[in-house]
Amino acid sequence: MAINEAIRSLIKNAWDDGHVCLVGTNGPKGPNISPKGSMMVFDDDHLAYWERSKRSALENLQHDRRVIVVYSNMEAQRDGRLESGILRFYGTAELHDSGSIHDAIFARLNERESTHVGADTGIGVLIRIERAEDVRGKPLL
Repeated sequence: MAINEAIRSLIKNAWDDGHVCLVGTNGPKGPNISPKGSMMVFDDDHLAYWERSKRSALENLQHDRRVIVVYSNMEAQRDGRLESGILRFYGTAELHDSGSIHDAIFARLNERESTHVGADTGIGVLIRIERAEDVRGKPLL
């Protein structure tokens, strides 16, 4: 699945641009939506983020690895950078508290994320993209 450069760039800069990605999870206490400022396109088949808060999203992922990542940027739609301002990525998460994937995710974090309180004990979350579409249901990949 090829993720185009426009989407890669928008996700990479989402926090700084004011369009943070949201991760939806489900667990024993019900659904949860968490902002993830460290979200990145890891490769054409994966998104990744750094789990440093270790609260509801992590608890839910230990119960159910299915996730949805939502990127919303209506400004990008209005100025023609995206056909639709809301993108959805559905997938399955893997938790990496050590090892090469853990280290690779950490190495790609921007300075704000890598120096934030809790970053040194964070967990890398790798999401295998199973489906990606815009809000209208049009496939992205």
